[in-house]
Amino acid sequence: MVLTKYTPMMQQYLRIKAEVPDAFLFFRLGDFYEMFFDDALKASKELEITLTARGGNKEDKIPMCGVPYHSAAAYIEKLIDKGYKVALCEQTEDPKHAKGVVKREIVQMITPGTAVTTVNDRENHFLGSAVQLNGERYSIAYLDLSTGESKASVVESEDLLLQEMSLIKAKEIILPASVSEKLIGKFRDRGITSISKVEQEELFFDETLLSLLEGEEVKRGISLLLHYTTDTQKRALDHLQQTEQYEVSAYLQIDPNSKRNLELTENNRSGAKKGSLVWLLDETVTAMGSRQLKSWVERPLINQSDIKERLGLVESLKNHFFERESLRELLQNVYDLERLAGRVAFGSISPRDLVQLKKSLQQVPFIKEQLKEIPDNGLIKRADEMDACIDLADLLDAAIDDQAPITIKDGNFIKDGYSEELDQYKDASRNGKKWIAELEQKERSITGIKSLKIGYNRIFGYYIEITKANLTSLNDDRYERRQTLANAERYITPELKEKETLILEAEEKSVELEQQIFQVVREHVKQEIPRIQQLAKEISEIDVLQSFAFVSEKRHYVKPVFSKTKQLDIQEGRHPVIEKVMNMNEYVPNSCKMDKERSMLLITGPNMSGKSTFMRQIALISVMAQMGCFVPADYAELPVFDRIFTRIGAADDLVSGQSTFMVEMLEAKHALEHATDNSLILFDEIGRGTSTYDGMSLAQAIIEYVHDSIKAKTLFSTHYHELVELSSKLKRLKNIHVAAAEQDGKVVFLHKVKEGPADKSYGIHVAELAELPPSLINRANELLTLFEAEKEAGESREQMTLFDITEKTAVDESAVLKEIQELNVLEMTPMEAMNELYKLQKKAGKLLAESK
Repeated sequence: MVLTKYTPMMQQYLRIKAEVPDAFLFFRLGDFYEMFFDDALKASKELEITLTARGGNKEDKIPMCGVPYHSAAAYIEKLIDKGYKVALCEQTEDPKHAKGVVKREIVQMITPGTAVTTVNDRENHFLGSAVQLNGERYSIAYLDLSTGESKASVVESEDLLLQEMSLIKAKEIILPASVSEKLIGKFRDRGITSISKVEQEELFFDETLLSLLEGEEVKRGISLLLHYTTDTQKRALDHLQQTEQYEVSAYLQIDPNSKRNLELTENNRSGAKKGSLVWLLDETVTAMGSRQLKSWVERPLINQSDIKERLGLVESLKNHFFERESLRELLQNVYDLERLAGRVAFGSISPRDLVQLKKSLQQVPFIKEQLKEIPDNGLIKRADEMDACIDLADLLDAAIDDQAPITIKDGNFIKDGYSEELDQYKDASRNGKKWIAELEQKERSITGIKSLKIGYNRIFGYYIEITKANLTSLNDDRYERRQTLANAERYITPELKEKETLILEAEEKSVELEQQIFQVVREHVKQEIPRIQQLAKEISEIDVLQSFAFVSEKRHYVKPVFSKTKQLDIQEGRHPVIEKVMNMNEYVPNSCKMDKERSMLLITGPNMSGKSTFMRQIALISVMAQMGCFVPADYAELPVFDRIFTRIGAADDLVSGQSTFMVEMLEAKHALEHATDNSLILFDEIGRGTSTYDGMSLAQAIIEYVHDSIKAKTLFSTHYHELVELSSKLKRLKNIHVAAAEQDGKVVFLHKVKEGPADKSYGIHVAELAELPPSLINRANELLTLFEAEKEAGESREQMTLFDITEKTAVDESAVLKEIQELNVLEMTPMEAMNELYKLQKKAGKLLAESK
């Protein structure tokens, strides 16, 4: 592009735009952010704003659009939500002193991962990074810029890399410029669409931030992340905390598919929080507690002593109702300390924010006292170690008025008595205004004009205003004329002018001094950010523990115990979320026992009877226990699982174009490759996505492989009743079923798990519940009776005579019968079943016609 054909200002724009080709450049011109060329064309569509043009003749017109400076935040948020980046370009010199074009430069890049002003208070907002080390090993890291927390690790495979970034729901991924497009495609397949490649791969070794990390490898991912963050934000990031190193294997690993199947953080229907395990357990009071809870749900513990410590604290809080309720009331007045610390570091803290910080800190001594009221050494120790930051609370209490405004521009937020100089200015201003009020009364009395008033505006200052109707009552030489209006005259006096100077000077100096004092207070708070962040961490954990105690008491949960022999014994367990949605008295609890001699359970029973619910509740009880929460059961003895794998549900993966059966096989493969004898596997109806014999063969082969090679605790539900015979061949496999009964020809689901296999499938009864046409149901019952009679007679399928036909059509009859046999009736929708029966009816009609 030839720059010389454009004006100097436009040349400046093009030079700056070249620095950020992948971002919208918000170019500050007066009270607007303007965009030009392709940015304008795209932004006008995305933001639905008017597209105009700049320039002279038609050929030289430049597409242009803009948004007001004061309302730009909403437009920026809209672009960020759509995955775009925005570069803010501001004037960096006073136009009065500019020689030529005013200097401008990019002062901040706002990206999906670095946006901090519009984040959900109860959710983390993570920016992730990954650097390949050797083979498939990666150094990974993630950072929440709004709270300053960051973590780093080394993972041993690409699968674990993708799993970790999906688990944290990274808003943006930072990768080296050398990354392969194949890996980028895998991130996009998992819904991470905002990906930034960084040319500069030099390490950002900040000894303070990285001091907790061991080894150079683990530092590479966080170094790339910090380099990107400092390069884009171009402002102080003093709130960044020391990066914590973690091992993926130190937590119960739940892959994204299993996390979704178990609905840990969101429900499968709408993706909302309601209906998830987090929704059930979130009785936290603070925003930071809610974020901590979600983190604990996503990363349950596997260290048994750590789990027992949490359970002990929850038990003490659960058993002391009044102290816990007092604690909840105190936590109600604690604001989001983590994000307040972030705003201090960014320089965007307001006087009102500091009031919130002060009020939060003032609760801490009472929180400490309340914790010590509970006779638990763990809680008492936490209370003793908690830094109440009393000195900081006292400073803020002395300096900032409780009724402080949101912004500092108008002043009146520093308390009287904090600064002697400021008090003098305030006194002069207040006394001056008092003098003016007294002057107004005095002049009304002298002139006899009751409507006389003293007013003020920024152009003329203070004035005496008299309506024209009252001018005859005024002596001409009493006042000096200042301004003539349509219905009034305005005057001044030397004395009023003198007081005006004193008052305005005092107000101006007062506002200026207040802003200076505020900067000093803010800098002092900035130095205390590490203390605030540590306090935030401690309070957030207490909040989650009391939330567990609150839910456990309210819903009658019990404290789990952990088996040394890997035994699982759950007595009268319940699915926690379904129980909450239903009436508690209507929920049917179920028990489950597994040990060394009983490590696999083959579950049969009709669809809709509760097989999947039973399987999920076993997994959720295990997850809750390893988080340190009580569980929904009368008694629960559990092993400590290292991984949980699930294959539940049958939905095509439309994004990647994979069928139900392929998704089944890929998820089964993932479990079979990574499960150990300390894992929990849930397989629901494996093999239903293909033909009957293929599916049954694969299901049996998987069962045998898990039983003989992996030996993991496994629950396997199936509609292949032939598989129940495996219990006589596989010594650790046992049959159980979810009971159902017939009543007046109708099926009644009992939702009760019992020993042994199911006696029948009740598939047609389920179809009847789905209200398929009566004629179709009748025909299905006729066919079922015929098939059962054939089975009892021991006749082969080829010999069975379904229709009265001649030998000539035997081959055609066999094909029809085979087609009927391979129909997966239980998994069909009503419309699919009707279509298949219609096709079979036509074929049968043709066979009958040929036999006559």
